[in-house]
Amino acid sequence: MTDLTQQIAELGASLFDRRLTHGRTGNLSARTGDGFLITPTGGSLRSIGELSLVSLAGEHLDGPKPSKEAFLHAALYRARPHAGAVAHLHSTYAVAVSCHDGLNPGDVLPPLTAYYVMRVGRLPLLPYHAPGDPALGPIAERAARDAHALLLANHGPIVAGPDLAAAADAIEELEETARLWLLLRDRPVRPLTPDQVRSLS
Repeated sequence: MTDLTQQIAELGASLFDRRLTHGRTGNLSARTGDGFLITPTGGSLRSIGELSLVSLAGEHLDGPKPSKEAFLHAALYRARPHAGAVAHLHSTYAVAVSCHDGLNPGDVLPPLTAYYVMRVGRLPLLPYHAPGDPALGPIAERAARDAHALLLANHGPIVAGPDLAAAADAIEELEETARLWLLLRDRPVRPLTPDQVRSLS
């Protein structure tokens, strides 16, 4: 097992054990050379073995059949040339938020905490597409040019980061902020002010 494969396997098991994904949902990838390694289709992040190699154009190059959402990972890598990893989960609270009506599609969650601002920032909502629908690829690629974290309507979050640890930090912060937002939904909330947000960038 290569170091990169082991890192992905360890992260996947950690996310699964902490119930940030479940069953055979979610996928992880890491850039390598001119493409990326991604978890295969039909697998559980709880136990990752061999990975699939996919080109930045989305072509399957080697290994088992890749996740049917490999095209989304490819879209984020193309949009963000410095991204080294992408994480996509079906985490409970982020998915719950993605099902809400009346969300701001340009930025779903308010800046409730400094860490959310620093690790996630703006969170666009992408329109619903069935899992694996390649029509979502160009939409995600356009949105990812300006935001490294995206929320897929009625589906879940996808986040790009400079490496696996950063992508994991961001998607975990997103999940916790979604949880906070739901807990505070019917209460008066004092998000960070624009000046406070600017001071963190």
